[in-house]
This record gives sequence, structure tokens and C-alpha cells, in this order.
Amino acid sequence: MKRMGISGLKALMLAGMFASFSLTAGVAQDKHPEKIVAIGGSVTEIVYALGEEARLIGRDSTSVYPPQALKLPDAGYIRALSPEGVLSLNPDLILMLDGAGPPEALETIKAAGIPIATIPDGYDAAAISKKVEAVGVALGVEPKAHALANRLDDALKTAIAKSADQKRKTRALFILSLQNGRVMAAGNHNHADGILKLAGAENVMADINGYKQVSDEAIIKAAPDVIVMMTGVGGHATDDQTVLSNPAIAATPAGKAKRLVRMDGMYLLGFGPRTADAVSALNAALYPQSGKTE
Repeated sequence: MKRMGISGLKALMLAGMFASFSLTAGVAQDKHPEKIVAIGGSVTEIVYALGEEARLIGRDSTSVYPPQALKLPDAGYIRALSPEGVLSLNPDLILMLDGAGPPEALETIKAAGIPIATIPDGYDAAAISKKVEAVGVALGVEPKAHALANRLDDALKTAIAKSADQKRKTRALFILSLQNGRVMAAGNHNHADGILKLAGAENVMADINGYKQVSDEAIIKAAPDVIVMMTGVGGHATDDQTVLSNPAIAATPAGKAKRLVRMDGMYLLGFGPRTADAVSALNAALYPQSGKTE
């Protein structure tokens, strides 16, 4: 078998990395687009981290960091986009995190001939580098993106290594929402499960898939040491007392010790430039006696 040279290996690796990155079929993209709408909070953060924010003319409602992004026109929620809101900005490129929608809105945007660069999403350590590199390709700033991806990867590896230094893993229950006494919890294969693992915790609902309502019996049996939730509005705005007084939660070690950790949703689940810091912050909250093992 003929041995593949280094250049061939690099090309193969890049091809695999960008397998999820795609442009709207049949629509040509400017090599250096100057009017960009970013859909997805982590995508917007990456554009700023690359120093390319001057090219942004719009964002979605999840793009709340850095604070300067809030000055941009809001094109709607990532999963409930308004085609009119996006098209009225007259972009020459839309950077769109995979999973945006609804499908009919995307079809309308595509029919208008606006190029869409779909950025791959994910919830593991590799996902961040893939996002950064894909944004770099779309913006035509590959060298800057590669350098940023390497820096973020190094920072995340350091945070993960520190988080892994625990004798006993804290058992965590991630609650997406609590409404009418029913708990919507995070199982596996999602961003919440991903961040818990990176921060050195054990997801007590890892045997279920995605986000699902769980019974009181399942919560009590899971016996979490700590509850993790997002700060925010809507279903995520349930106050601490309401959460901890829920009969099922109150019967767990977390409820009895009143251990409830809240963090900003995009910071915690964005899997973008701030994820290394989020991993360290969550680990510190999960293991408050820093430097000691449990």
C-alpha cells in the first residue's frame, strides 16, 4: 500500500472536519462577505473572537454575548426564525448553526438566493474547534480561525484535566425546566450532558435520551448530589425555593443540602469560545472544596 504523505493526511483530516459544513446548494457565496447575519449564540461569539464583528449586520435572539452584539438587529429565535426579519437585513451571507429553523423559513430564505453557511453543532470537546474552523472557512479567514481553534482547544484541555481530578464524581441532575411540578431533565446526547461530563460530574439521567420529563420516582431513585439549572426567562426562571421544595427534589441529597447551581444558559451550553471558562466555573461549583477530593 502506498504511504500517504503529510499533505495528504492534512487534506483528509480537513475534509472530515468540514463534512458537516455546507453552503446553500446552487447559491454562490462572496469570497469575502461583508454583510453577515449570525444565527446561533456560539456562532456570533466566534465571529467576535475572530475580530470580524464589523461584518455583522444582524443576529438571532440567542446571540447575547458579547454585550455589543445586543446592538445588532434581532432576526428572531434560532428555532423560530422569521424569513422577513432575516431578509429585510439584506445580508450577503447567513452563518447558521445547524438545527436552526423552522424548515419552511429556511426554504424561503434559500429561495431568495441568500447564501447560508451551516455551521456544525456539537457537545463535546471537538465540537468547538469544528465550529471555529467552519466559521473561518465561511468568512475567508482560515488562518485566524485555525489559530483561535488551537488556543481554545488548549484552554479546554487544561480545564478538563483539572475537572477530572476528583476521587468521587458529583452526581448531578440537570433540569431544563420545572413547570406544574413536572421536571424536564437532561439525559444523554445533548449539550447539558456534554458540559456535565467535561466538568467532571456524573449525569444521573444518562440512561435516557435527550431532554425528557421524568417521574418523581425516577428523581428520588437517581439521588443527585446537586441540581444544575440555567438562569434565564420562561421555564428556566423558576425560583430556587420552588425548585428545592418540589417533593421529589426535596427527597434527594441535593434537595436536603439545598445544592442548586445556576449558570447563564449560553455560557454553560453554548460550546463556543467561553466553554473552557464555563467548565472551570461549573467544576468549582460542583466541587466547592477546591484542592480536596470527595
